[in-house]
Parts: sequence; structure tokens; C-alpha cells
Amino acid sequence: MSNGGTDKSKVVAGVFIGMVLGITAAGAVAWYVLNKKPTAFTNKDPAKLPALQVAPLPASAPVAASGVGETRQHFEFYKVLTDKSDGTGRKGGEKYPAKPKEHAVPPVTAAKEMYFVQAGSFQNAGDAEKLKAKLAFSGFEANIQTADIPEKGVWHRVRLGPFSDSEAGKTISALKQNGIIATQLRAQ
Repeated sequence: MSNGGTDKSKVVAGVFIGMVLGITAAGAVAWYVLNKKPTAFTNKDPAKLPALQVAPLPASAPVAASGVGETRQHFEFYKVLTDKSDGTGRKGGEKYPAKPKEHAVPPVTAAKEMYFVQAGSFQNAGDAEKLKAKLAFSGFEANIQTADIPEKGVWHRVRLGPFSDSEAGKTISALKQNGIIATQLRAQ
């Protein structure tokens, strides 16, 4: 017959030894990662660290109760996404050269037939906004058109354009590369 007290002590000793070995292994891996492999997060030479540049606060900046100037940055969603910044915060006030828009809206002429590219249609306006944001992150400028369809309700269409036939085809190919299935529709 086995002794009940001896079996319990063997289990407790096994659990304790397992915990010690696990903690030791985790510590060894952490030490190796932090000390042996150079990463972007570790920089051993403080002389190579980039100097922090702090711009002086304008005299009109509000001062908080702590005596430190309180500044608030206001971001506009589309301004940030499309990089249409006003040039503040750059050295010497220079601005980046204007980037040509890959998907600019061409002028509408009577001779050419124009097309829209529809990337999606949703009953939920939030879903349409999410797709529009995804398109903006991919470099496309889209619009949301709301339509009340009889017997189907309100739908929110996410569209790009108008484009010529060849431009619409190129846009659809570019969207497909970004994982978005789109349809070409004749402008009315």
C-alpha cells in the first residue's frame, strides 16, 4: 500500500520544480533577447540617440494650473489621411512638394462617357464610413451616396469617380490589389 502523504509531497515537489524551471527558462530567454540581439528598441550608445526638439510655446498659448503651457492638437480625419497639412512644424517652414493624385477626378466632357466605381453598398451608414476610411488609407478618395430604394429601404453607396472607361478599369484593378471588389457603373 502506498502512503498518501508521500504521494502528495511528490506532486507538490514536482509542481515546485516545474515552476522554478519555467521561470528560469523565461528569464534566460528575456536576458538573451535584451542583451544579445540588437533591436530597434535598444540603443546602447546614448550619443546616437536623436536629440529631442522642443518648439517654444507662443506667447498666446494658454497656461495650465501647473505652470506648463497647455497645447492641444486638433486633427481632422481627412486632413490627416490625405496629408493635406498646412506645413507647420517643418524646418524653415518648407512644405513637401504637392503629390500628384493618382485617382484625381477628371473634368467631365460631353464627348466622353463617364463611369463611377462602386466599392460597396450598405444599409448601415457606419459600415459605409468604415469602407470609405479603408479606401482613404489605401490612397483612394471616395464619396458616400445615400439612396432610398423602394421596398428595400435606405442604402449607403461607397463610390469613386467619375472616371473614363480606362481609368475606371485601372481603379478597379488597384482596388482588387487592396482586397476590395468593386463594380464599374455608368454615370447618369
